[in-house]
Amino acid sequence: MILKSKRGLILILSSPSGAGKTTLAKKIELSDRNFKISVSYTTRTPRTNEVDGVDYNFVTIEKFQELASQDKFLEQAKVFGNYYATLKGPIEDNLAKGIDYLFDIDWQGTEQVKKIMPSDIVSVFILPPSIDDLESRLKKREEKNKELINQRMKMAKDEIKHWKDYKYIVVNKDVENCFEQITKIIKIERELRSTFNQIN
Repeated sequence: MILKSKRGLILILSSPSGAGKTTLAKKIELSDRNFKISVSYTTRTPRTNEVDGVDYNFVTIEKFQELASQDKFLEQAKVFGNYYATLKGPIEDNLAKGIDYLFDIDWQGTEQVKKIMPSDIVSVFILPPSIDDLESRLKKREEKNKELINQRMKMAKDEIKHWKDYKYIVVNKDVENCFEQITKIIKIERELRSTFNQIN
């Protein structure tokens, strides 16, 4: 029996805004050295605490459209008037080396990645304990912008409808408990891939 080198996996975390996926993504990155967080390209203006190349790759609309026309993106989406996308080449190269990737993307991006790399992804949808809880979290984050809260709540209700398209569903009532559940999912998926490599 010949053991094949383990191919990396793509862990996709999706959730409505305010359900905690970014916090969970950072916890996974800090606790598991084999994960790289996919740094998206965006046409959005950087926030004061954001670093180009670390939080996002900030580009002009013209540059974004140029990359899109060259089929360089694995997935792309338009959210609140801004474009977001993931560069395909580095992902493919690193997966082949056994490096895992962590994607913090919405359901539309997930569907696009599924079409291109269906066997590589492990999709997890993070649900808030309730809609009221989600609204409360958003109010704390965007307390001065009622219009943005209303937009995000409307979008959240649409996003939550897509939970059934994901392999795993986790309710984020407590961040540590939710993180533990996702860690178990990662362990199971890695073991499945190692077993598959041994028998093929």
